[in-house]
Amino acid sequence: VQLQASGGGLVQPGGSLRLSCVTSGFNFEYYAIGWFRQAPGKEREGVACLSSRMDDNTYYTDSVKGRFTISGDNARNTVYLQMSSLKLEDTAVYYCVAIKLLQDPYWGQGTLVTVSS
Repeated sequence: VQLQASGGGLVQPGGSLRLSCVTSGFNFEYYAIGWFRQAPGKEREGVACLSSRMDDNTYYTDSVKGRFTISGDNARNTVYLQMSSLKLEDTAVYYCVAIKLLQDPYWGQGTLVTVSS
């Protein structure tokens, strides 16, 4: 099982980035895929989640609603996190995770997003 997150980088406040989470080794359609982040010295927090491809519902933490969009591409087994109007407080390592009820989640490695002027 692999989840490969990429797309992080340095961006100015107000800018945009798109993170990608390429997955393999499990049935992508039946897992919810989420994005978490962890800022220096802070607890890890959930950012956005895309329910299984059976439902395709989306969920966002309040601080990113209206700015971030999560989406999935079944053909590529990939989930994206489009981040716009980035703020300094969005700086963190972002992780993607595959979630299925009653099973241990699969975590990918993180990708660093730095919002700085």
